[in-house]
Amino acid sequence: MSPAAAWLAACAPEPSRVQSGPGMADGSPPRSRRQIVLAALRVRTLPAAVVPVAVGCALGARAHTFEPRLAACALGAAVAIQMGTNLANDWGDFRRGADGPERLGPLRAAQSGLVSPAAVALGAVGAFVVAVALGLPLIAHGGLPILAIGVASIAAGVAYTAGPFPLAYHGLGEVFVLVFFGPVAVTGTELALAGRVTTLGWAVSIPVGVLATSILLVNNIRDIDGDRRAGKRTLAVRLGRPVARRLFVAALVCAFAAPAVLAALGVAPPWTLVALLAAPLARRSIEAVLHRTDGPSLNRALAETARLHLVFGLGLAAGLLA
Repeated sequence: MSPAAAWLAACAPEPSRVQSGPGMADGSPPRSRRQIVLAALRVRTLPAAVVPVAVGCALGARAHTFEPRLAACALGAAVAIQMGTNLANDWGDFRRGADGPERLGPLRAAQSGLVSPAAVALGAVGAFVVAVALGLPLIAHGGLPILAIGVASIAAGVAYTAGPFPLAYHGLGEVFVLVFFGPVAVTGTELALAGRVTTLGWAVSIPVGVLATSILLVNNIRDIDGDRRAGKRTLAVRLGRPVARRLFVAALVCAFAAPAVLAALGVAPPWTLVALLAAPLARRSIEAVLHRTDGPSLNRALAETARLHLVFGLGLAAGLLA
């Protein structure tokens, strides 16, 4: 168990003592401290941190510079930053009143009262400290550029909802995810392992970032009414539900078109087309986003989009290794 998870588990009450609060993703009440912790960490979003590191590691292996120790540090740091960002987001939304009792999404630790806001904030700090510790070997190997990437990633994670200019409240959340879960994470991992960034690295980072952004789009389409009432001007709120739905479909189409285009141009090896085998997994997400507005359906669509991202990314990484 990570230090952040252990801290939250220690601070969370037994579910039998909880008088009220939102349920889990399927609407059921939390039955254990473990469920409270998993919901607070938003485990379903963690593939967004795993995929770019996996692709970056494949790029490092292509350059014959793969080191398991450094790869493990990169993966652990990315997941820790994602956990810290999720907890900081939980705290920031609670502080600004964005997660009201009418929200359609799954449990939020601070808003529900299951964990105190202070404990959530300290959990975020703990996750970021773990990320820094895991990043030290990467900095020792890759130097100041890796340090800059790590500092920027943590700063952006805090600024997402908890900073003085919260990115998510100004319609910049999708830009943050596209940049940091695409080019920054993929090429940062490649740089840490291979000591350089290639054109191929930049190219394959784009569909990875676009699919990560699609996960956030599902989240914001689900929450559009509550966010509008709370003054949270996400991109979905700014565009409106019909346009945001079409943007989600366009993001999936562009992400899946990218390997074919890159292979046709000779930028990426033909085996990267393996990533397209994930395409059938998109059907249920698209149907839910286009036609449903209820929380459980869109919560499932979010989980399915995260799974789509994971399968696509692992296929892309496998194709790069072939």
